[in-house]
Amino acid sequence: MPSIFSYQSAEVDWCESNFVRSAVIAEYYNTDGTSLFSSLLLTPLNFLLLEGAGMVYLQEWPPRTSQGLWDDGALPPQASLLLAGLFSTYFHMTLSYVGQLLDELSILWTLAVAYSFWYPQCYFPRCIKTRRHFFWLTGITTVISTFMSFVKPTLNAYALNCIAFHLLYLTWRELKKCTDKRVHRMAAVMVMWWALAITSWISDRWLCWLWQAINFPYFHSFWHVLIAMSLLYCCPLVIYFDVSYEMPSFKPKLEYWPSDSWPVVVPYVTLEEPHKQC
Repeated sequence: MPSIFSYQSAEVDWCESNFVRSAVIAEYYNTDGTSLFSSLLLTPLNFLLLEGAGMVYLQEWPPRTSQGLWDDGALPPQASLLLAGLFSTYFHMTLSYVGQLLDELSILWTLAVAYSFWYPQCYFPRCIKTRRHFFWLTGITTVISTFMSFVKPTLNAYALNCIAFHLLYLTWRELKKCTDKRVHRMAAVMVMWWALAITSWISDRWLCWLWQAINFPYFHSFWHVLIAMSLLYCCPLVIYFDVSYEMPSFKPKLEYWPSDSWPVVVPYVTLEEPHKQC
């Protein structure tokens, strides 16, 4: 019986042929796609959270810091995304069973972190009164889901993708209350990239025979890049809505760097700091 760390011991194998470009990298283009995912998403996210208005956002984060969520051991969003990128790279490089579970579970826990910190309190279940309580509810649910992931690992990816529909539903609910055309445009661009990403993912999974017949089995690598582009627009939207709920004295505004007219841009949030009354 092969070790769970062995190459190609995973229950999932994507459409790309294995060990064609390298003797040590099973899926060369999928591994490169994951690396590009990290470079596309993590650097802009650092920019969003640590530069300019992002510093104000972190300094004025009382709903999280005052309730001790950091002290409870929650990973910062950047750290969880970094782990997801590293584990995904390891999985596509080795196609090992451990790599598969690390890849899927890191995504699950990244989503758990995002829900814990940014899920709007107005959507909490009635039995949940504080974010700390919601944090523990999310944590318990995630632990249970983690153990369930070992039951049928081939279904994990489908379950994780289904969470996107709930996120799209929440976005739709928020857009109904928002009149800012720039917010609506950014949401539309986010959905466009997500639609292209999920189409690539499904195509690679269900139409592999076709892509192998025409010698173009690279749609899963496209998935990594396209979902990164979608998240690049999703992150500032989440921050925008979070500021609107948790820091109402600030006026969030969506901007593009370096300019609105550029074909490739980094979206970010600016905050108008309120004037203190004497």
